[in-house]
Amino acid sequence: MEQQQYGQRGARVLVVDDDPTVAEVVTGYLDRAGYVVDRAGDGPDALARAAAHWPDLVVLDLMLPGMDGLEVCRRMRGRGPVPVIMLTARGDEDDRILGLEVGADDYVTKPFSPRELVLRVESVLRRTRPAHPQGLLRAAGLSVDPASRRALKNGAELALTIREFDLLAFFLRHPGRVYSREDLMREVWGWDFGDLSTVTVHVRRLRGKVEDDPGRPRLIQTVWGVGYRFDGSDVSEAEV
Repeated sequence: MEQQQYGQRGARVLVVDDDPTVAEVVTGYLDRAGYVVDRAGDGPDALARAAAHWPDLVVLDLMLPGMDGLEVCRRMRGRGPVPVIMLTARGDEDDRILGLEVGADDYVTKPFSPRELVLRVESVLRRTRPAHPQGLLRAAGLSVDPASRRALKNGAELALTIREFDLLAFFLRHPGRVYSREDLMREVWGWDFGDLSTVTVHVRRLRGKVEDDPGRPRLIQTVWGVGYRFDGSDVSEAEV
């Protein structure tokens, strides 16, 4: 894979959609916003293009012929970390949650505003590239380095998606405080509105990676009727 570094504008975005009209509109808006855009019409083509020029972000249709978007997302995740925004024409919540479960960082339901999609792309990319160096966070065997975007548990590296990493770092920065799902969507996702199941799914996935017993979470605790609290009684921050 060829890894390339760009500023946020000029980042490489891979658009994967078998509807040429949708792909053309999305590509046009992203191009005018200053992104370098590749297009693919199906799963195998998307994987081949990603292997040739690894993208900074993928806009991925769920309903692709042959290999669907979920499988494309799984295979890309197997090759390396990359943020994914899933496009879906389905209104069923289970389909949206399934996309999040396989590692999508966001989803947009068709029909959608291309301008909104561009804003989502900007939001995801902005959060993958902190503007200023930040201190190393440690708690309960966890070590999070926002500058390199690496997270360790007891010395072993955690395979976190973009949003899972952001959520964990946010919890470590604000131990002991209860945040509602609305709070987390605003502070971690940067949105003032959206489907709150996005937060629920990401908390569940994150627990599966950082908790010793995800069924009885000790670190990321549910405060019923309110939200979530990180038990960070031993959180420390050091300069890196």
